[in-house]
Amino acid sequence: MSAEDPATESGSRQVTVGSPVRRLSPALDSLWRALYERFSAGRAVQRVRVGPLDVEQQGAIADLFGAVRLPGEHATISVADLDAVLNEVVGCTAYEVVEQLVGPIGDRAAERRSAAEERNRLWAWLSEHEVVRAQPALETWVASTRRNGLIEGSVERTRAVLDQALCVLDELPGVGTPLPVFADSVLGDPHGLDEGTRLHTMVVRALVAVYGIAAPSDAGELRALWDHAGIADDELSSTVLSAGLRITTAGDAIGRILHICAEAGQAAALTLQQLRACSRIVGVPTRVWVVENPSLLALALTRFGTRCPPMICTSGWPSSAGVRLLQQLASAGAELHYHGDFDGEGLRIAANIVARVGAIPWRMSSADYLAAVGGAGPSVGRVTPVPWDPDLSGHMIRVGTAVPEERVATVLLDQLAQEQAQ
Repeated sequence: MSAEDPATESGSRQVTVGSPVRRLSPALDSLWRALYERFSAGRAVQRVRVGPLDVEQQGAIADLFGAVRLPGEHATISVADLDAVLNEVVGCTAYEVVEQLVGPIGDRAAERRSAAEERNRLWAWLSEHEVVRAQPALETWVASTRRNGLIEGSVERTRAVLDQALCVLDELPGVGTPLPVFADSVLGDPHGLDEGTRLHTMVVRALVAVYGIAAPSDAGELRALWDHAGIADDELSSTVLSAGLRITTAGDAIGRILHICAEAGQAAALTLQQLRACSRIVGVPTRVWVVENPSLLALALTRFGTRCPPMICTSGWPSSAGVRLLQQLASAGAELHYHGDFDGEGLRIAANIVARVGAIPWRMSSADYLAAVGGAGPSVGRVTPVPWDPDLSGHMIRVGTAVPEERVATVLLDQLAQEQAQ
């Protein structure tokens, strides 16, 4: 082969025929590969151990160093001594020889640091995402997602799925649409939330964290979870209670129903079917008072009768009908004020409603809790932080006693009376 021939094979790299490195024995390949692994670690290398070596490989190392004896099956070689020999023989350091014969040397330590920084940026983005900040109950989901690690080892793939999950969570609870229809409206794919997909699993885990319940163990429990999230609710069984609410609607029954019940001093139960038929709401009150428990609505009707302020009851977690009515009122310009139980679930319900429909917490501060708590009472249960009062969850955990909404009914209704008197 002439000097003009392009290359010849040596180890895993092609080396120019005219290069002095070509004079090195192919039997030294195991030495170069051992050095490649050590150099790639990104740390200073003083010695390298190579082996097991056959007789030919031992002879090649002995010849390189001009030794009269073979080094043995395993050899420990000083990199400084190797550099001195190689500089004399081929005019290169061991590092340069390895790059020519094996390939470019990376820095695995730097690569690991870079990968760790990239993962940390991903988890920080998730923790600080506006959907998570709005519903701090999702922090346990964030922690478990981080423990589960990256999808297919990819930050980019994991972030893409998380971004979809957060878009879904931002639209929940839904307003009674079937899951494929909901998935198509949010994701542009009716099969995007099919059971068995990564996204479905991720969203279900998030809902379990929000609602503070056990993960569904069968198809029935899974359907119940989606129902809880306002997906595929029956149009007639999904209802919401209201009192004192007088609005004008465009050519449907809701406006008439509400006016009749308000004039009679009675509560109205609106179905999802009726609310879906309502195309437009006008003439909404400036403020609508939203409570968690039906007993508050009953007490308000007893006290105010036909003069009852506009109120809505979510009856715990709001149904699809409840979410739709609250959304319609908020879109029409009503200011929603929400009060619920001072316990773990009550805080999660409140945070969900605040995040979903822009409600304003009503007497749900640390001062309100501390003023109301006292004596024996039920346990607060699992308490998660809330966005509007960073100290509230800490006070509740420290005291450990829940304050049911009924216990502060007089305070709430007194405020409503004062509002009416102004």
